[in-house]
Amino acid sequence: MTTMMLAQSNGVSAGMIIGAVLLALVVAFCILVAKIMLVGNPSEMLIISGKRQKDGLGYRTLIGGRTLVIPIIEKVSRLSLRNMQVQLDVSAQAGGGTMVPVTVSGVANVKVSSDPGERANAIERFLDQPAIELQRVSRETLEGGLRAVIGKMTPEEIVEDRDKFVSTVMHEVSDDFRKLGLLIDSVNIQNVQDSQQYLESISRKATASVLAAARKSEAEEASLASIREAQASAAARQAAAERDAEAKTAEAASRQSAEQARLVADKAIAESENELRIRKAELAQQAAIKETAEQEAAAKAEEARLNATDVQAANAKRDVAHAKAEGEAASILEEGRARAAAIDLIGQAIQKHPDALQVMLLELMPSIVDNVAKSVNNIALGEVTVFDSGKGDAIAGAAMGRAKALGETLGMLESIVGVDFRQLGQGIAAKMTNGHHSAEADLTSADVTRG
Repeated sequence: MTTMMLAQSNGVSAGMIIGAVLLALVVAFCILVAKIMLVGNPSEMLIISGKRQKDGLGYRTLIGGRTLVIPIIEKVSRLSLRNMQVQLDVSAQAGGGTMVPVTVSGVANVKVSSDPGERANAIERFLDQPAIELQRVSRETLEGGLRAVIGKMTPEEIVEDRDKFVSTVMHEVSDDFRKLGLLIDSVNIQNVQDSQQYLESISRKATASVLAAARKSEAEEASLASIREAQASAAARQAAAERDAEAKTAEAASRQSAEQARLVADKAIAESENELRIRKAELAQQAAIKETAEQEAAAKAEEARLNATDVQAANAKRDVAHAKAEGEAASILEEGRARAAAIDLIGQAIQKHPDALQVMLLELMPSIVDNVAKSVNNIALGEVTVFDSGKGDAIAGAAMGRAKALGETLGMLESIVGVDFRQLGQGIAAKMTNGHHSAEADLTSADVTRG
């Protein structure tokens, strides 16, 4: 157990040692990289010296980017590429035969050139030098160029054409600055003065000339303005007169046109009113004709409607009667056919059994007698004229005539059938008695003419 704990303890210690060693190596590597890795700034030029290059120089330059530097063997120096302002204040005699002392003050922006063909000159002259030294050399060089240019130009040229003066100065010192490895960005002339007030007199003269020219110009402008005003007034008066004449002419033409238009309008109104009256009369006539036609049409329509209604009613009655007649005819036809078939069957039965006819008549006799009685009872007398002797025998004879007819009918049937109908006659007489009362009622209501 103790051995295992010792082994584990030794393992932990070995791991910690290895980790510490690795961490130290990483830190050392980072420090080494920081020492040998050099990162350049775009606003400065790095000069790495100590190792001869292929071009024969003992240094190399870097503007921006990064490179590796061998410690101890190579050395790194820096040279700023930023602009530096150089104050200028130069006094010199102007040229052009004037020999006027002139003082020129201004400011220039100067920097170390980054051109590969010129920066070697700046490295040789200004490496590890303070910026004030570079400003001093630049100022002295520029002042020398200013003196040279002032001596070539007149004070008027210096004052009147500043751009020409500045470009001449920059051209004058450009070769000297290239030799120094410097570059002039700009030169601004702020003031030009002279101790003899030459420039001031020139300024007053120029001012007087300008004022005179201005006054002359103003007088000329005033004269021209007066002339233009007079011409404008004359033109305005002429234009006003022409406008008045045109207005009068236009007014007369307008009045004439208005009168003609009024006459034409009156004529058109009269014609329109006449056409309107004619049109109203035509419309009234058309309306009357239309109303008459509408009334006639309405009457015809009503008549046609009534005719159609009567015709439809008659047709309907005709169709109903026709259908009823067809129905009754069909019923009668079917009944006749049935009776014919029954008679045919009865005839066939009688041929087979002759005695069957008497049996059938006996069976039918009650109904026959009943129908005969009904037929006699249903005999209706209209107007009967009875001639009686005054005893009432004629009326009784007329009443008994119906009974006599019934008796003869029964006798005929008895002779045919061979049946005694006396008893049947008594029943018939009883029925006739009832029929007699009915007949008397009928005769009472009739018109009786007594003889």
